[in-house]
Formats: sequence, C-alpha cells, structure tokens
Amino acid sequence: MTISTAPAEQVDSAPVRVAVIVGSIRTDRFCPTPSNWIADQARKREDMEVDLVDLADYDLPVVLGGNDENAPQPEAVTELGQRLAPADGFVVVTPIYNRSYPASLKNAIDWFYTEWQLKPVGFISYGGITGGLQSIDALRSVFTEFHSVPLRDSITFANFWQNFDHDGRPADVERTSKLADGFLDQLAWWARTLQQARTERPYPFVESE
Repeated sequence: MTISTAPAEQVDSAPVRVAVIVGSIRTDRFCPTPSNWIADQARKREDMEVDLVDLADYDLPVVLGGNDENAPQPEAVTELGQRLAPADGFVVVTPIYNRSYPASLKNAIDWFYTEWQLKPVGFISYGGITGGLQSIDALRSVFTEFHSVPLRDSITFANFWQNFDHDGRPADVERTSKLADGFLDQLAWWARTLQQARTERPYPFVESE
C-alpha cells in the first residue's frame, strides 16, 4: 500500500480530497441527482476538493482478474483507479435494488483494494419507504473488509421522488443542507485523521495464515 510522505504541516493545511461515487449505471437512473447535490454541498467548503466519479463512464469487466499481480489491468480499471487512489475519503451514492445495492457498484468496489484502505466512506441512499437503508447496511460490511472506516451516520432519501424537484434541487433546502453539513463534517474529520495517521505511522496489518 502506498503511504503519503507529505510533511504534517502540509497535510494539516491542504483540503482533503473526496470522491463522490455515482453508484448506479442503469438507464433513466436517479442517482446523478443526489450525487450532484452532495458534490455541490462539498464544493462550498474550503476544506474539501471534490471529484464526482460516475461509474457509467467506465466499462468495467464483470469478470475480475486473476491472482497474477503483474498482469495488465483493463484500461477502464486503470482509469478508474487513477480517480480513486488520490482520494482521502469517499461518498458512495446508491439506490436500493431488492434489499441491497446494484451489481455495478459491487463490481466497481471489487476491482480495487488499496484504493479504499484506511479511508472513510460515507453513504447516501435513496428508495421507497426505507430510503435504501438496507443497501447502506450491506455496503458497510463490504468496506470494512478493505480496512476502510464506514461512517456511522448516513443520509437516506425515503420516497426519493418527493425530495427533489425536476431541476435536481432539494424540496426542503434547509433540512437537506443541515444534513449535508453534519455528514460532511464527519467525513472531513475522519479523512483528515486517517490522512495524518497514514502519513505518520504504519498500520498494523495482520498476516493471514
């Protein structure tokens, strides 16, 4: 795993880099709407740099590579990895499909490993009456496998078609802005904390037998 060697004072002053991941690639998807919304909220902050990553832009193979670490990666995997690796934290935006998240999102997650390590991951979901909370619960256990830090608090949009207008603006700006502020405050805290930890000391990975 690559560890940053930037001086501590530089780490303290530079904005944390956040990748917002549009987790659905289906036709006529709603996912870009909450993705653009949270990206815009994050761009208002001086402590964050934002990269909006749309999985629909990458034709990732559905069959993962083998165990040969020296084998060349598919071009789409390399290009997406170059977007994910510099991030200090992630926001994953997902719908709920049959009590879980989309296969496209799982495929994208599984193509990578060190890109996720020792970084915070926040979740935004949308759906019917549950707001997609089950998809977030499933994603938390997946990201724990990478030694990521899933945020405890998340944002869910129940009956999502009522939460945004036709221009993608929240129906209740005051409420959603407050939710975004708290969510991004936590993400920034963890991103900064883990960024400093990666810089200053090695993580004690346990070797499996």
